[in-house]
Amino acid sequence: MTQARSIVLTEFGGPEVMRLASTDLAPPGPGDVQLRQTAIGFNYIDIYQRAGKYPLPTPTGLGHEAAGVVEAVGAGVTDLRVGDRVVYMNAGVGAYADRRNVPAAKVVRIPPGISDEEAAAVFFKAMTAQYLVKKTHAVQPGDIVLVHAAAGGVGQILCGWAKALGATVIGTAGSAAKCDVARAAGCAAAIDYTQEDWVEQVVAATGGKKARVVYDSVARHTFMGSLDCAAPFGLVVLFGAASGPAPAIDPELLNKKGCLFLTRPSVFPHNADPATFRANAADVFEAMRSGAVRAAIGARYRLEQVQDAHRAAQDRTVTGAIVIIP
Repeated sequence: MTQARSIVLTEFGGPEVMRLASTDLAPPGPGDVQLRQTAIGFNYIDIYQRAGKYPLPTPTGLGHEAAGVVEAVGAGVTDLRVGDRVVYMNAGVGAYADRRNVPAAKVVRIPPGISDEEAAAVFFKAMTAQYLVKKTHAVQPGDIVLVHAAAGGVGQILCGWAKALGATVIGTAGSAAKCDVARAAGCAAAIDYTQEDWVEQVVAATGGKKARVVYDSVARHTFMGSLDCAAPFGLVVLFGAASGPAPAIDPELLNKKGCLFLTRPSVFPHNADPATFRANAADVFEAMRSGAVRAAIGARYRLEQVQDAHRAAQDRTVTGAIVIIP
C-alpha cells in the first residue's frame, strides 16, 4: 500500500485540533483515481467545519479542493490516465492530504498554461463565480452589479469576471484597505459597508442607479441593505453568510422594495451532473486563459503548517487565496 499524510480531526475547536497523520492508502477502487496532490485549495468553509459550526462525523479530514497528478486508476476509469494533471472539488472532505483516492467523475484535467497552484487556488471559488454570473443571473453588458465582500476570494473573481462580461461593478468590503483590493479586482467603486451610510454611497456611486443584481455572501450585516440597493425587478442573490445568517423577512417586503427577486443558490447542485460539472469547469479555465479570472495567491503554507494557515485566514491577514502545499 501507498503511504499518505493527511490532516485528521477527532474533535472540533481551534486550529490546534488539526493533526497530521500518516496512513496506508489502498489502491483506487472502481471508478476512482489515486492522486499525488501538488496543491490544496483553502476555503472559509474549512474553518467552519473545523470549528464545528458545520459539524462533520468524526474522525474526519478537511478540505474540498486540490490539484495533483493521477498515479493510478481504478476499474472502469477510461477517460483519465496516469500522469494527467487534474483538479477537483466536492469529492468529499479530505483534500488536506498529500495522496488521496477520489471519484474520477469529480476531477477534470487542468489545461496547459494553468499551473497546479493556480488551479487549486481558484477552482472552487471560480466555479462558484461561474454559476453566479452565468446561471443565477447571466451578466450582460451594461448591467450594474453589486458584489459584497469584493476583496474576498470569491469576491475578487466575481468582480473581475462580471467586469469582463461588460458590467459596471460596485463592490463593498469591510475596511478602506479591502476597498483598495476590490478596486484592483475590477470594481468601478468600492464602499466600506461598516459605514452607516454605505447604501447611500453605493447608489451615489452609479449616479443614482440601483443594481440589476446584488451578490451577497455576507448576509446578516448587509442583507437588508442589499434589498435597498437592488433596482425594481432586480435580483438579490444570497450565496453565503460570512457575518451570520440573514434576517428572516416577510415576502411582502420584496414587493415593497420594488418587486424584487430573491434566491439562495449554492455551487454543488449546479455541478451535480458530471457532464455539467466538466462544461462549467471548461468555462472557468477559458475565463482564466482570457484573464477574466485571475489566480491571486496571497500565501502558501506547507501541509504541516495548516494550523498557521487557518489562523491567518481567521485573522484576515491574507489578501488573496491561500494555497497549502503537501
